[in-house]
Amino acid sequence: MQNFRNYYQILGVPRDATADEIKKAYRRLARQLHPDVNPGDKSAEDNFKDINEAYDILSDIEKRAQYDQFSKFWKQKGFQGKQGVKLPNFATWGNNKNSRKKPAEDIDFSDYSDFNKFLDQVLGRRREVRMATANDAPRVSASEPWSTGSKKTSYVANSREDRRDLDDREIRRETVDREMRRESREMDDREIRQDIDARLTLPLERAYSGGTERIRLDDGRWIEVNMPGAMVSGQQIRLRNQGIGGGDLYLKITVSPHPFFRLEMSDICCELLLTPCEAVLGGDVEVPTLDGPVKMKLPPGVTSGKRLRMANKGYPTGNGDRGDQLVEIQVLIPKEISDEERELYEKLRQIETFKPRQDLSV
Repeated sequence: MQNFRNYYQILGVPRDATADEIKKAYRRLARQLHPDVNPGDKSAEDNFKDINEAYDILSDIEKRAQYDQFSKFWKQKGFQGKQGVKLPNFATWGNNKNSRKKPAEDIDFSDYSDFNKFLDQVLGRRREVRMATANDAPRVSASEPWSTGSKKTSYVANSREDRRDLDDREIRRETVDREMRRESREMDDREIRQDIDARLTLPLERAYSGGTERIRLDDGRWIEVNMPGAMVSGQQIRLRNQGIGGGDLYLKITVSPHPFFRLEMSDICCELLLTPCEAVLGGDVEVPTLDGPVKMKLPPGVTSGKRLRMANKGYPTGNGDRGDQLVEIQVLIPKEISDEERELYEKLRQIETFKPRQDLSV
């Protein structure tokens, strides 16, 4: 028998596949091979027709059973490609309720030139014209497509049942097409709707205060964003509907290093340079903060490396609290002084009572 098609192989499922597995395999292949997805591809179009034909058979319990029964006989030695081979009459084939069963009758499959015509007749899908042989029985009934006769007979499948089968197949195909279109639209929506990332580097002062920032994205767009205060490096800010196709934009924040301030968790550290007189005498000095200059009272005799704390002048923690500002003292010695300063330092050396090397243990 020429042109025999292995429908299980076409759908890529085993012979014992369940109806659900067959349906999933068909839908997957239909999405890949659908003419809308492959415009102008003749090979894909032919394969699409093959999987539809396979699904028509394997999705129907009765037709699948009939196909499986025929497949067993097709595999027998000597059947493939030979003429006049006799096989049992499958009286239940053809979906004709009026057929009379004749279990002992043989069928001459040489009357059918290939698998296509045989399958069309068996499943009642289209008209088949068959020439009677001299050994056929003298009487023929249109309701018995497998009976023999002595005259030329035209067999027409039951039109009512054919229409119902065709309608069922058309409804099934339309349903699959609708589902494919819906899934395709959902995939397109997912592809169009895309979240994007962008990086924003800010100086410490702007990261602290927040406010409006004008940002240029990689796709060429400019957007203005009202940024929150107290931003830190590594923070990610989500901007809804600012991505591609209604997706979201995620801004990754980087706070650039500051020449004076240094963040340590929620505390802000800085170095305060003092003259020898300021370090010895103490008093009020002006200290820069993120909120502007603030006067701080120095204790007398402060030394380099000492840290003084300014409460609640640090970085906001995000829960309503705020860290401190830690001021590290650095006393600088001048390299060049005026004549008057030198004269005063000379007098100071004569009268000073502080002797730092007096108790050396050498």
